[in-house]
Amino acid sequence: MRELGEAINNSLSDSEQIAEVITRIKAGGYDVFLVLEATIGFHGRDEAAEPSPVNDQRSAADFQVTSQDMRFLKSLRIKVDYEK
Repeated sequence: MRELGEAINNSLSDSEQIAEVITRIKAGGYDVFLVLEATIGFHGRDEAAEPSPVNDQRSAADFQVTSQDMRFLKSLRIKVDYEK
């Protein structure tokens, strides 16, 4: 996790494009601060569970919300009343 955070930070710090834009902003008389928020999660893979092929012919009755979907929506502060 820490290595991933450092890699993201380094890629932003080493970006010539970002440095150029910040230089132009500062030349315009502004101070610059950048705050990025990233949510990185890990979920163990279940070797037995194979992803099912995508079926474009699904009906609305086939729609299912997984527990992972619910966690994601909750992280966005979206409440869903869903009965399985």
